[in-house]
Amino acid sequence: MQVYSNPDRREWTSILARPTLDFAEIEGKVQPILDAVIKQGDEALRHYALEFDNVLLNEFELSKSELEKAGEQIPEKLKEAIHVAFQNVSKFHKAQEQAPEVIETMPGVSCWRKSVGIEKVGIYIPGGTAPLFSTVLMLGIPAKLAGCKEIVLCSPSNHPAILYAAHLVGVTRFFRIGGAQAIAAMAYGTESVPKVYKIFGPGNQYVTAAKQLVNKTGTAIDMPAGPSEVAVYADETAEAEFVAADLLSQAEHGFDSQVVLVCDTEAVYKAIEKELTEQLAVLPRRDFAEKSISNSKAIILEKKEEAIDLLNAYAAEHLILSIRDAEVVLEQISNAGSVFLGNYTPESCGDYASGTNHTLPTNGFAKAYSGVSLDSFVKKITVQKITAEGLKNLGPHVEEMAKAESLDGHANAVSLRLRKL
Repeated sequence: MQVYSNPDRREWTSILARPTLDFAEIEGKVQPILDAVIKQGDEALRHYALEFDNVLLNEFELSKSELEKAGEQIPEKLKEAIHVAFQNVSKFHKAQEQAPEVIETMPGVSCWRKSVGIEKVGIYIPGGTAPLFSTVLMLGIPAKLAGCKEIVLCSPSNHPAILYAAHLVGVTRFFRIGGAQAIAAMAYGTESVPKVYKIFGPGNQYVTAAKQLVNKTGTAIDMPAGPSEVAVYADETAEAEFVAADLLSQAEHGFDSQVVLVCDTEAVYKAIEKELTEQLAVLPRRDFAEKSISNSKAIILEKKEEAIDLLNAYAAEHLILSIRDAEVVLEQISNAGSVFLGNYTPESCGDYASGTNHTLPTNGFAKAYSGVSLDSFVKKITVQKITAEGLKNLGPHVEEMAKAESLDGHANAVSLRLRKL
């Protein structure tokens, strides 16, 4: 971990830079895959499953009974944990529902918005080294609550927990397809896989590039995504062993994950560094975490105002405030995907079961993007209703504005009605 003590503000940009990838090169490899799926459909999906995953697929789709039976292969304690997470995530996202509120902007003129679930959504769950059944919950639950009629899930993994979670949240169709080709299948449709209107979910650099490319051709995506990251702000009230564990919980995601530690004194940093070394030595996914930690930063800033400014400049996916008066500092945080307050709020709880969504903006996109919520799965349709009285009140103003823009047809649409009244 690289250490910086009270760095000048002019150095912050370079210190906080994320690990970069050559997206032009990656897109050059992904685009031919998308083109092949467009032209060859299922045949291309079979070809890439064999080439990339060494799997010969005759049938892509798993039946609903296969999803349901997956629960028989899961230990009861894990099944119980999944149900607790299901309940908490459902409760938090259910509370995000908004009933239409009719606003009378002037007498006789009423306006409101109604929420409509996106009819067809796609969820991607990667295979890789960890079966991310928790992400099935995080994406499937709000999709179901939003009223999405078709929820298509693609994953190269047939881990029973992923299948069971898919059954639990109400996934309508499940396909054993992975990689950029799965994104292409959901974006463009094949003989077997239906085309969806919006795609959600994490993935490697090729999946990320595929999502960005299909977004250019009209398929919506949840958000720009990159390697997972966490920033921790710690002072003398922080428990060093807790902070170290939080840093490692994020670092173990992969080689390209990044963690940032901000401390107010060198003594706090030294205590955390000691714990970090001891815990890293016995971590099962040490290889991933060690590489990630070597690319990460520790920054000592004595002034709280500077620390807050730096954290807002970084705009972390996950931000842990292990400090005195964490809730007071929270009010000054403007850029973060999700915030965790105090010594007893590990980021892991947000990843799995506290209730908030763990699909969050990375790579600094928290400056402009929110994490996934119920709103991510709905469209807001505005409605207006104008009575005869309302048109008398509003119409003359619209006529005036339309004529000023030289749009006489617009003005006439109002004038005709006013003459009838």
